[in-house]
Amino acid sequence: MAKRSHAKRKRNQRTHPEDRLFPEEYGRRRSPLDGNIVEINSHSRQLETAYAPKRANQPLTACNNAQQTYINAIQNYNLTFGIGPAGTGKSYCAGALAAEALESGRIERIILTRPAVEAGEQLGFLPGALDEKFSVYIDAFREILAERLGAGTVDYCLRHGRIVAAPLAFMRGKTFNNRTFVILDEAQNTSPAQMKMFLTRIGEDCKVVINGDIEQSDIRGSNGLADAVNRLGNLPSVYIHRFEREDIVRSGLVRDIIDRYELT
Repeated sequence: MAKRSHAKRKRNQRTHPEDRLFPEEYGRRRSPLDGNIVEINSHSRQLETAYAPKRANQPLTACNNAQQTYINAIQNYNLTFGIGPAGTGKSYCAGALAAEALESGRIERIILTRPAVEAGEQLGFLPGALDEKFSVYIDAFREILAERLGAGTVDYCLRHGRIVAAPLAFMRGKTFNNRTFVILDEAQNTSPAQMKMFLTRIGEDCKVVINGDIEQSDIRGSNGLADAVNRLGNLPSVYIHRFEREDIVRSGLVRDIIDRYELT
């Protein structure tokens, strides 16, 4: 009788979402549940609505021809520049493709970085340690990854180094290998020296995406994104994709706002 009860419990035992993504680590990191611990049903519709974006179960689909060209470029080139106004889907497409590559096992790590440049406030005035200060800069990417992978999986990957988020200054001395997908966002706020430092981190067959809007730089002097585009445009492994105002998919209002700011 005891054996049958034990077998029944074993059959009913749930598989954690992280174990489906990284099965080799199953059974090594969690101790057996204590009798006083209550497991919350992670599939609760109310919790998903309140605290996490609904997970997208379908592959990434382009909203227009410009996005499709950009997606194809990321898939086929080692280094892709996405240049254009806000709301064109530059960050979303890059983040979603990185999530798909991680889930499929084609890569082992995602690196998210951006220059710690703000309009008006300094990083040091934010509360908390450095990783907590920088977390506000990659919240948008965290939402994208959570939508594609699930919030629990993203938290797990952040804790175990499968997803790394760090300021651009921390990239010095690193090498991005062939199992890494790197996204540099808000690249219009880099200097030419910072961009050169970042670009020289790229190892063989590494996937790198650099996004930004040259027209919205928050720094004085030369723009590292514009400088890199001018220097690297004719390299065979580099693709430069330019989004236009008509490619904005966020909302019609954003398109109208950009028209008022840039065309009048």
